[in-house]
Amino acid sequence: MRRKKRHPAHANHERWLVSYADFITLMFAFFVVMFSSSQVDKRKVGRLALAMQVAFEKFGIFESSNSRMPLSNTQDMPFSDTQLVENQKLREALGRLVSSPRELPSDQFAMAVLKQLRSEIEKALAPQIKLNEVAVTARHDGLVLSLREVGFYDSGSATLKADAVPAFSKLAAVLVSRPYPLRIEGHTDNVPIHSSAFASNWQLSTARATNIIELFITRYGFSPERLSAGGYAEFHPVASNATPQGRALNRRVDIVILSLEPSYFQTSGSKQPMIGPGPTQ
Repeated sequence: MRRKKRHPAHANHERWLVSYADFITLMFAFFVVMFSSSQVDKRKVGRLALAMQVAFEKFGIFESSNSRMPLSNTQDMPFSDTQLVENQKLREALGRLVSSPRELPSDQFAMAVLKQLRSEIEKALAPQIKLNEVAVTARHDGLVLSLREVGFYDSGSATLKADAVPAFSKLAAVLVSRPYPLRIEGHTDNVPIHSSAFASNWQLSTARATNIIELFITRYGFSPERLSAGGYAEFHPVASNATPQGRALNRRVDIVILSLEPSYFQTSGSKQPMIGPGPTQ
């Protein structure tokens, strides 16, 4: 029987077009996804930056005139008109939240109240601060108000100068209505004292601290439970005792305004601290 002759198979030279088309389709899908993700990220970054800007402005960490970012600039961040309206609403909402301290978490509220107290103290004692007779500094455990000897004491004396009493009364008026515990710390330089009243710098520093306690209680009506005193002599200097200027800075009485625990501000009623100026005396 005669065999049927087979014709050679025709080679398809266009099969690569199928693979190429699949590859192009996948690349198109990939870049569409990447483009969409980048637009979402820009919106999220913009909202985060706006929230941080508003919070910093309200708390005074940055000046508002210098801290505005061009979030609405279409060249830097192409927001649509709808997104700009949303950002304005977000700014207003954040502004209301930050400007109402009682709506803040307790730790942020505690910091805001302490910062306001520092501002009131600096305003009340502005002349003494300008003359370097008083210094106000922040510390991990609260505020430290340093009454330097040059403005408040005669050398070797534990009694306030008569002309320092008005400034001290202004300070007491700010602090008396606040619930903060106060620790009064007496400090001296390293020069040994030669006085019939005090045998050592230990006694002088302790006497100055306890006299402040007595004034707070008897003259200004402070609750004794808020107060404590300590004498440190020359052993906690803030400057070098090798120079007259350094020794002058070390001769001081520190009124440490101790921070309250954040849990304190979660309570309500009479325990809430006063916000605003305290009563004057």
